[in-house]
Amino acid sequence: MSTMLNPPHPGELIKGTMEALNMNARALAKALDVAPSTVQRLISCQSHASPEKAVRLSVVIGSASNVWLGMQNAYDIWHIKQNLDISHLQRLPVA
Repeated sequence: MSTMLNPPHPGELIKGTMEALNMNARALAKALDVAPSTVQRLISCQSHASPEKAVRLSVVIGSASNVWLGMQNAYDIWHIKQNLDISHLQRLPVA
């Protein structure tokens, strides 16, 4: 199994979907029943796809909520691994 290099933030996919549908942030916010600033933060990758957002996105855009959360987790873990020094950590011995 290969590790994805720099996986996309869910906001990038949402932004692409909005462009394909010729939809602005205000219209998507209305469809999701959230504030336009919430959508703006998400599509600018400044906010996470929380479980609540994932459920809303699954209903409005499609894909299962766990897909949205999986994208967010892959993005977060990849970025953490780029910046976290774990060289001093060691696996616990197996009992």
